[in-house]
Amino acid sequence: MCGIAGVIDLAGQRTISPNIIRAMAQAIIHRGPDEDGFLEAPGISFANRRLSIVGLSDGKQPIYNEDRSIATVFNGEFFDYQTIKARLESRGHKFSTHCDTELIPHLYEDHQEGMLDHLQGQFGIAVWDARQRRVILARDQFGICPLYYAKVQYDGSEWLLFGSEIKAILASGMIRAEPDRLGINHLFTFFGVPGPQSCFKGISALEPGHFLDIRLGSQSHASRIEDKTYWRMDFPQRGQERTGPSLKSLVDDFDREMLASVEKRLRADVPVVSYLSGGVDSSLVVAMASKIRGTPIPSFTIRIKSPKLDETPEATIVAKHIGTTPIIIDVGADEVLNTYPALIRAAEAPVVDTSCSALLLLAKEVNKHGYKVALTGEGSDEWLAGYPWHKVHRIASWVDSVPGLKVSNWMRKFFLWITKAPRYNQAMQNRAINAMSGPNGWLDIYNLFSMAKFRLFSPEMMDLVKNVSPYEDLNLPSERMKSWHPLNRELYVSGRAHLSGLLLNAKGDRVAMNSSVETRYPFLDVNVFNFLATVHPKWKFRGLFGDKYLLRHLSDRYLPSSIAWRKKAMFRAPFDSFHLDNVPPFIDHLLSEESLKKTGYFDVKQVIRWRKEFKKLPSWGLSRVSIEMGLVGVLATQMWHHTFIDHSLADMDYWQAPKIS
Repeated sequence: MCGIAGVIDLAGQRTISPNIIRAMAQAIIHRGPDEDGFLEAPGISFANRRLSIVGLSDGKQPIYNEDRSIATVFNGEFFDYQTIKARLESRGHKFSTHCDTELIPHLYEDHQEGMLDHLQGQFGIAVWDARQRRVILARDQFGICPLYYAKVQYDGSEWLLFGSEIKAILASGMIRAEPDRLGINHLFTFFGVPGPQSCFKGISALEPGHFLDIRLGSQSHASRIEDKTYWRMDFPQRGQERTGPSLKSLVDDFDREMLASVEKRLRADVPVVSYLSGGVDSSLVVAMASKIRGTPIPSFTIRIKSPKLDETPEATIVAKHIGTTPIIIDVGADEVLNTYPALIRAAEAPVVDTSCSALLLLAKEVNKHGYKVALTGEGSDEWLAGYPWHKVHRIASWVDSVPGLKVSNWMRKFFLWITKAPRYNQAMQNRAINAMSGPNGWLDIYNLFSMAKFRLFSPEMMDLVKNVSPYEDLNLPSERMKSWHPLNRELYVSGRAHLSGLLLNAKGDRVAMNSSVETRYPFLDVNVFNFLATVHPKWKFRGLFGDKYLLRHLSDRYLPSSIAWRKKAMFRAPFDSFHLDNVPPFIDHLLSEESLKKTGYFDVKQVIRWRKEFKKLPSWGLSRVSIEMGLVGVLATQMWHHTFIDHSLADMDYWQAPKIS
């Protein structure tokens, strides 16, 4: 994995100060500490910061085709590099490096933007076609690698900036860091920011499976920018799903797809390790990787300092079964508190999920031990209905099958009552349901968190967002979704919102690359997804409690049954770390009346009220969890604002653009 950045003159062939592109590269040096590279041509400047994993000696970017008319900078990995390279060489292409980046200019020569149909892996790409004066910016199918862009007016001309991180764009000095309150509304809806909205005004995230087709302008014609889709998650029409001749045959097929995916992600010119949580997902990845290698893979495990949240006993069972000795790091309330400022700087957005701190520390430990690449298990819960709200939604669907009774509505009203939720707009709820093509289990869990808006947003924020539906901003294929099984609709939203908005951002790329560690995801292989998408929902979610049913049968071949059939446990750190007694002074600074008024996002009286009152609620209750999550969201948003927008909110560090002289 690496980092890329660039400046494009949309109106012609003006050059930009070299200091600007070098500052952009310096802002993301953590993504690629090994070397840098720059491309400067009339109208464009590209930069790359390289984390060398494949082609260690000759992979310096940018990389060109034979006549140097096509150039590219690249962030990511192509796991089928050797296969595609051989195919291209058979067509007469000449390779000058041993790096997977070189696939891009040769594929572009043959297929133009159609090259994206031939690429599998994780990537953010920038291609410069000098003959056509054309730029292609592209992001991988699931959004593993980030890519942001902004269209700006600067020095009397129109420019497009892009970068693997928002910090690169801000470091250009060509755009001012300002908040986008609609992006903050997304955060308080989805637990993350799935895009295309960001929390910064004027800066957008390129959506997964999309590319920007940029045609530079001249004196005779204007520039053109088109956002195009080259790949989208898809499912069969209801009734056309694959049932297989038997469960065993489906498990056999799944076994082959997963082994192939893990094997590809072990390919590197540096050692590869794995995260191990003790859950079935990461445990299966570790077991398969060890089988493929013929020796136990090094592993890293988090121990949460709470008996209710600690998964190390299960991780130890797996480690002994496989023969690996995990390196364990301890994370408790103090570690969460002390790490959160660094987490916000890394994520470039408010982070509500406190376990992201633990993963930031885990990646730091991987780097400390000299490793650059780690496998992890994200994607399994998304493709195989591993979250508890799928069960809740299934119960609601069952009780609604009674003719004439809409019991689920009463269930939800009771739920709102026990969580002490304020009233909300039913018309907005209906818009969300329509965007999702029907009731959806994700809507229930998102509503639990969205209650924080009604409790804690300022009147000005509520006026701004009260008629805005974040679900409509996700650009869901609503008409096509109507033909899918209801469970597959839930899985689509899971992949589009939860996966790209939280897991691959604040829990994935950003916390790992903050320590120059590339994370790889065997469950996020296109072939694995395509296989699971076609499988009938009854093999994904069996009955009421049979989540990840197919995966558990597969895991039974590699793991102790106690792990393969272990009940789903949500990996998280304590939510209340920020609201206990004796917190660091910066917490009270950020949540002071003065600071809350400066940002204007939140109702001062309500924040102060709930900081006191939530402690009186039962620690096990949904109302306390809902309020705690909301308060973490408030603090994280204030911390983000201090870090990037207005550095006067607290006595604490903030992000500054590098100065290049």
